[in-house]
Amino acid sequence: MAVELLTIGQVSARSGVAASALRYYEEQGLISSTRTSGGARRYPRTVLRRLAFVRAAQNVGLSLTEIREALATLPDGRPPTARDWGRLSSGWRERLDQQIAALVQLRDGLDSCIGCGCLSLGRCALSNPGDVAASSGPGARWLSPLLRRVPPVSNAG
Repeated sequence: MAVELLTIGQVSARSGVAASALRYYEEQGLISSTRTSGGARRYPRTVLRRLAFVRAAQNVGLSLTEIREALATLPDGRPPTARDWGRLSSGWRERLDQQIAALVQLRDGLDSCIGCGCLSLGRCALSNPGDVAASSGPGARWLSPLLRRVPPVSNAG
């Protein structure tokens, strides 16, 4: 049985991943393609499952390096099965619990505190006299490190 091959445009449309990101993921070893005689990329349909795995792992907060390492545990670069997903994602539960706790802390203090770079030194529940938080570096230093990540830069207009 022949493997159905998809163009980069088809994979992008089906997965919701931009063609530029597909090329980047390929450079990073997360997915692979074959080339036509004219050099155009062709992806096996199974790449869609790998891309779904990548997106889910990114939503958990995994880096591309961590995702590549997880995918590298699969034999012959095949897409993850339900059993693979269960095995690989079981270790991510603690990370999600930490993110949830950090978000609850943020939500509960949202009306009075941004983790210092202070909204109101007069009402500050943590108190930052003399801006002592500045000695720990830039940004809201008392905000959970999980919530201090720099958001991805958008190419949207």
